Amino acid sequence: MAQSWRKKPNILVTGTPGTGKTTMSSALAEATQLRHVNVGELVRQKNLHDGWDQEFDCYVINEDLVCDELEDMMEEGGVIVDYHGCDFFPERWFDRVVVLQTDNTVLYDRLARRGYTGAKLSNNVECEIFQTILEEAKSSYAEDIVVSTKSDTVEDITRNVAELADWVSSWQPTSM
Repeated sequence: MAQSWRKKPNILVTGTPGTGKTTMSSALAEATQLRHVNVGELVRQKNLHDGWDQEFDCYVINEDLVCDELEDMMEEGGVIVDYHGCDFFPERWFDRVVVLQTDNTVLYDRLARRGYTGAKLSNNVECEIFQTILEEAKSSYAEDIVVSTKSDTVEDITRNVAELADWVSSWQPTSM
């Protein structure tokens, strides 16, 4: 549910790694003048983690520290949060949750080009096959704010940015 005191909406852009979250979020921030927060970068910059996961070659984020870091900014509004997980963010933070989805073959190639191998590669492709992030979003947020959208091509990203920019420009806070 939108929070009545925010003048601008908050958007969560989520999806399996490699679906284009950061690319789309950056373009959307430019188109709407909203602030883009890449949670992965924030975790690295502010050490909001509990160490390094050798198997998956990534930081183990500390969800409480991340939420504490974002709290004031999110209450103010006008933020695009970009992260592959979504179930730990407070529901009240977001007015729209966008789940990017990518064809498995396209995703596999993107992740392989990034150097993903072994368990990290297969785990992420399986996550997309089973629509894990979409299910997580649907179970964590109000049904009417969760949208899934295709993100296979540059044209898809351009269309998604245009549609979301239109949504942002017409967004009105609702009373509680």
